[in-house]
Amino acid sequence: MNEGMSGVLDSAPDGAAVAASILANPHCRHCGEELTLVMADLGTSPIANDYLDPRRHLAAEPIYPLEVRVCRSCRLAQTRDVVRADSIFREDYAYFSSISASWVEHARRYVEAMSKRFKLGKKSTIVEIASNDGYLLQFVQAAGMRCLGVEPCESVAAAARDKGIETLVAFFGVELAEKLLADGYAADLITANNVLAHVPDINDFLGGVAKLLKPEGVATFEFPHLLRVMERNHFDTIYHEHFSYLSLIAGQRIFAKAGLRIFDVEDLTTHGGSIRFFACRNDAAHKETPNIARTLDEERAYGLDGDARYIEWCEGVAETKRRLLDVLIPLKRAGKRIAGYGAAAKGVTLLNYCGVGGDFLDFIADRAPSKQGRLMPGVRVPILSPDRIFAEKPDYILILPWNLKEEVKAQMAAAREWGCKFIVPIPVPVIED
Repeated sequence: MNEGMSGVLDSAPDGAAVAASILANPHCRHCGEELTLVMADLGTSPIANDYLDPRRHLAAEPIYPLEVRVCRSCRLAQTRDVVRADSIFREDYAYFSSISASWVEHARRYVEAMSKRFKLGKKSTIVEIASNDGYLLQFVQAAGMRCLGVEPCESVAAAARDKGIETLVAFFGVELAEKLLADGYAADLITANNVLAHVPDINDFLGGVAKLLKPEGVATFEFPHLLRVMERNHFDTIYHEHFSYLSLIAGQRIFAKAGLRIFDVEDLTTHGGSIRFFACRNDAAHKETPNIARTLDEERAYGLDGDARYIEWCEGVAETKRRLLDVLIPLKRAGKRIAGYGAAAKGVTLLNYCGVGGDFLDFIADRAPSKQGRLMPGVRVPILSPDRIFAEKPDYILILPWNLKEEVKAQMAAAREWGCKFIVPIPVPVIED
């Protein structure tokens, strides 16, 4: 992590240093330019995956400013640095990718498609960065290909090892890439799903990717596309884990500095609208596809290379908060009971920004045993098993991971028997049967 960037705080900083860093304009984590263009200001929020032990319900939680600014030079959208990455991605990290059946199926299809497109076989080496609990590499392993997971959190890495997947607990960058090269892990394919946005030092991370790739190797990166985030009002995908919010406009500049060339992109439906970058070394033979020009044209037409769209979007976020409260307040005044579903990181942002706590929600149901029995960060609503919904029979279920709306509604289909309805908060709050 680049600790020279303005605003990065230690775990127990001096109060005066905190105030000074917050009042000063931060600087771009890629090019170093001062950041003065505000895209979103979501007040203060706890760390999204710091689920609270109920035995500590009287203890204070650390909260930090949650703000996104856009670099007017390289156009990278990014959160203000207020907390170290190793304070977020700890050994007790609670997000296990395999909990979502649809995400696991997405990973299976990915392995199948990449194997076919790039002619991967038993002599190929695949490295996944932020490999979590082995949700993806299990399919690589089943295909007989050599694979390695790099994962900074021991909790999920242990689950991957239980599946027999070799997993190294470490943060990825140039130094680690050099070590892996020396150990014989030059990669035919590097997979980085939902990790590039989580990287504080994006230059070091991509520099490591360029170093670890074989001369004709390919690296793929998936993350929520900034264009879709803004078009679809997905402000709740902003949280401290997400250091960057990427467009192709910014991506081309950042990758080029690292010695990488983006030669193709794909639109994805995951997380409400993601994009997949295909990258190789600058001198590799992979030809650029027409998808590059198409995506750049779309981003420029929307206004991602100017300032006005970001300023306008900031006000739209505030209006969404008002609309959600317009839905919830009359229901509570009418005596209706509301449960949340899915203690997702995006739910932490949504609930804390909108001020929706135990005065609105009786509890939040989640399938992950690692979250059950804990409290939602900040708002401190208890997280329980989904079985509780069928015991308590709430009138409404607020779906926090709205990107999994259909999956959640299918799991909770029996709730319709007592007339329960679903509230979907994003992009515009609505009530659905």
